[in-house]
Amino acid sequence: MKPTAFGYQRPGSLDEALTAYAAATDAKILAGGQSLTPLLSMRLLSVTELIDINGIPELSTITVNESGVRFGATVRHSELLAHPDVARVQPMIPAALQHVAHPTIRNRGTTVGSIVHADASGEMPTVFALLDGRLTAQSVRGSREIGASELFVGALETSLAADEIATEVFMPALPARHGVAFDEIARRHGDYALCGVGVIVALTADGSVDSVSAGYVSVSGLPTVVDLTEALADSGLSDDSLQAAGELALSYLEPEADIHATAHYRSQLVRVLTRRVIRAAHDDAVERSNEAK
Repeated sequence: MKPTAFGYQRPGSLDEALTAYAAATDAKILAGGQSLTPLLSMRLLSVTELIDINGIPELSTITVNESGVRFGATVRHSELLAHPDVARVQPMIPAALQHVAHPTIRNRGTTVGSIVHADASGEMPTVFALLDGRLTAQSVRGSREIGASELFVGALETSLAADEIATEVFMPALPARHGVAFDEIARRHGDYALCGVGVIVALTADGSVDSVSAGYVSVSGLPTVVDLTEALADSGLSDDSLQAAGELALSYLEPEADIHATAHYRSQLVRVLTRRVIRAAHDDAVERSNEAK
């Protein structure tokens, strides 16, 4: 199928884009277009105007320093994945990005676009929530930052106002004595995950577990982060504590059934991946702590 007729604008500056977006009726922003274009082509969505922001240089930058990683709205998944300083400062980003779709999609798709698409089966919305990232939204009225806890308000729904454009995302650096890991299970590599888990483990100065946070992909209707510290804080890393962590996660989650997996199967994947990814994140934390000595 072909999309319905629409107008097209390609502003050369952010101010022009904000003005055009505020003036348009039923417009959409085009960055990577990997979600938007199929929806238009299948006529599941129609717009009167597309505003293409790919000609705005300031939205294509990646800035990395010791505080974290900042990237603009037109930065591609593949650019973040290949950036050596991103991997050094916040390794959770490339750990998850390597699971995003296929190289062709990553070469065009944008990470900011994936986050604001707010699909709970996407890796990057969950990573944004797990890392407590911040999104900058701009409009002709001004600029504001939206924290991860405030951004996702429903399935495929965010708190962005109708005239706001998501212009950049900041994800904080990985602190000392922390480790990360990410894994998922899909029927084929590049397919949407049946279940995915990202974990951050923090260690105390003596090497015991201080905190454990886990973010879940394709389990519930929203990107969900669960604090699993209580399952491991007292007994440390053991088969029993890892099993308890999986059960604790399920007490906060509501695994959903669809054509790809039953709720029961997803629950089992939560158990298996929670154990696997916590252990990997713990090993990563130990290795990073040893390297820092």
